[in-house]
Amino acid sequence: MRTVFALFAFLILLSPSFVHSQITSAQVDSLVQEAMEKFEVAGAAVAIVKDGKVIHQKGYGVQSIETNTPVSEISNFAIASNTKAFTTVALAILEEEGKINWDDKVIKHLPEFRMYNDYVTENFNIQDLLTHRSGLGLGAGDLMFFPDGANFTIGDVLGVFQYFEPVSDFRTKYDYDNVLYLVAGELIARVSGMSYDDFISKKILKPLKMDNSAPSLQKITNKNMLAMPHTTADGGIREIPHIIKSINGAAGGMFSNVSDMAIWMNLQLNKGEYGNGQRLFSEENHREMWKVHTVIEPNRYERYNSHFAGYGLGWFLADKKGDLEVSHTGGLPGMLSKVAMLPDRDLGVVVLTNTESGGAGVFSTVVNTILDSYMGLDDNNWLELNLQNARNREGQGDEITKKTWETVKKADQSSVIAENYLGIYRDNWFGDVVVHRKDGQLWISSKRSPKLNGPLKLYKDHTFAVKWEYQDMNADAFAIFEIDDKGKAQNLKMKGISPNIDFSFDFQDLDLKRVE
Repeated sequence: MRTVFALFAFLILLSPSFVHSQITSAQVDSLVQEAMEKFEVAGAAVAIVKDGKVIHQKGYGVQSIETNTPVSEISNFAIASNTKAFTTVALAILEEEGKINWDDKVIKHLPEFRMYNDYVTENFNIQDLLTHRSGLGLGAGDLMFFPDGANFTIGDVLGVFQYFEPVSDFRTKYDYDNVLYLVAGELIARVSGMSYDDFISKKILKPLKMDNSAPSLQKITNKNMLAMPHTTADGGIREIPHIIKSINGAAGGMFSNVSDMAIWMNLQLNKGEYGNGQRLFSEENHREMWKVHTVIEPNRYERYNSHFAGYGLGWFLADKKGDLEVSHTGGLPGMLSKVAMLPDRDLGVVVLTNTESGGAGVFSTVVNTILDSYMGLDDNNWLELNLQNARNREGQGDEITKKTWETVKKADQSSVIAENYLGIYRDNWFGDVVVHRKDGQLWISSKRSPKLNGPLKLYKDHTFAVKWEYQDMNADAFAIFEIDDKGKAQNLKMKGISPNIDFSFDFQDLDLKRVE
């Protein structure tokens, strides 16, 4: 769900046989296997659709390094933010049933919804929930469900935005968010009279015969075909647990496989039509979903001669050498995916992976190599470029992190007067954070998000470094105390240590004030 997540822009080394020709299934096999090996990924699955037909559909590697169960075309992966397109289709169905209009104000259906000022609250419409133009900062509020295990409810979500400071004027700037999609999920439930999960299952998955997909982990009946997430964050590769529960699945809860995602891509490429002339949504709504609603600065990469980029309803939109590209990525701990389509070529590609952080390198490598082959572009040495890009980024982040902990190691921890920091600090949206003693150490714990707890180690002055007990993702943080004239901490700010921290750990949005 982290949509979106630090995305790689680069892709794979092509053999001479790829040049100016469409990639074959055998070449895809070779490509995926090499990319998985180089990026240290446990498992992946790939599907390609062309002219309404599935021309490649296959699993690679293993669902789990503990069971060694092979990935197949029906192995389910968490598709994370690729769920967002399902949420927008659900709203399109409700629009066509006459139960909503796209320009309905959110408070018409969810009267308790509040934004950061009255004007925005009163004018915020359904499409604003989907288009990342709220005025809020990147990932605002994601800390309510990253990491999982927090006790926030949809009631908390509906009122949380009033406590944030906007970073731009309403509807003027793109900043990716997840939490407003949770609001969209609740709106679907209220208007339809059924849960978000049930609506997706009955109105989308069932008619499309996406029989092996599920809107949430709880709805998966065949756990034997479930790919497990993995991480390489601490060297080597290890399996980590799935996110068990979320407020609702509208931002990133879906589990699917390349067999079913091929059906999904063909539905999109067919403008809402499936089966024998049946229609899930209208061509008008298809155009609405694939229309730029929020402008994004395009990647001016000369290879593609791109002129525009934007976000539609659940889709990124851009041009490549005159082709429209419709795409989205997805990212959860240990689960990374990408869907990309070139509608004018009736072409779609999906790549699902189960290892962080290498999965992003694999999906970028595979997707763009395949698209390039159909666009007739020459060898661009994508694999090596992608690997170098990843190594540079990780190296820079690792160097900063290493220096931080070296500074901590050298700091005089005995100089810390613990009593000056002990207490309860409250943020209006995140709740209480407690600074206390544990096993003779200064410790910090979130009351509402129990996985966020760990020792406070002096960095310098009144800034401490926190190594969370939660280590499934890179999320260690600085805790920066503001001190009064008596030397007692009154306020607490936080920010991630590594520049590569996922944006969903929005510690920077916390404004913690001592209450006890």
